[in-house]
Amino acid sequence: MLGGYWDSVAIFVGINVLMGVSLYIPMAAGLISLGQGGFMAIGAYTSAVLTKEGFSLALALPAGAGLAALAGLIVGAPALRVRGIYLMILTLGFGEIVRVFFLNFEPTGGATGLGGIPPLSQLHWVVLACAVVIFIAWRLRGARLGRAMIAIHEDDVAAEAMGIRLVTVKLFAFAVGAGIAGVAGVFYAHQALYIDANQFDFSRSALTFLYVVLGGPANPLGPVVGAVLVTLLPEFLRVVADWRMTFFGALLVAFAIWRPDGLLPAPRFK
Repeated sequence: MLGGYWDSVAIFVGINVLMGVSLYIPMAAGLISLGQGGFMAIGAYTSAVLTKEGFSLALALPAGAGLAALAGLIVGAPALRVRGIYLMILTLGFGEIVRVFFLNFEPTGGATGLGGIPPLSQLHWVVLACAVVIFIAWRLRGARLGRAMIAIHEDDVAAEAMGIRLVTVKLFAFAVGAGIAGVAGVFYAHQALYIDANQFDFSRSALTFLYVVLGGPANPLGPVVGAVLVTLLPEFLRVVADWRMTFFGALLVAFAIWRPDGLLPAPRFK
């Protein structure tokens, strides 16, 4: 319905929304991951290789999400031993390992990247995926498992004393977040039509973190608002040419000063 350029922008907005929600879920359990770009890369490369071999997107999508979720479980296991800044360093290291792996893995193009990816990302499928993950994130916060994640976020020692299984809940948060990032990677690969390892470096994970913090880390809709704002605002500021990123940066600083909890407050659940 949008057509042309804005149709492509809308798809990338949806991809960024998926990435924002993928980080919101582990953050709800007190797990700050700086490796979402790595999970996105796994989903992107998996689906690109499969569709280039003739498989349909209906198969490539769950395959990319599944492998990313499996990677989330693998990373989540040692991550249970650390917290705070050490967890951020661990996940940052994972993201770099994935990037360097694909940078040197010749079957997926190595340093030259992987091209010739079929254009299979359609706006209605991206919108549907966003609606599903937003619904899951919203319902999860009010569910028993979501409340357990919030309890762990507040005080994991007290949560464990109350009978909450820390290992199960944390691994669930990591795996689900990684799987959603894998879905974002699938749509990204089939929209960009060319991918290389440097597209999934630390800046990708940092932007994802920005979506959540700017929109509101305590609200399931926070990463949605943050992703839409960060993606669309530079487009509307193109009228000021080279000054647009300056205005954009100043706006982000203003939000950090006057809205440190993000744009959306934590919702109330009965």
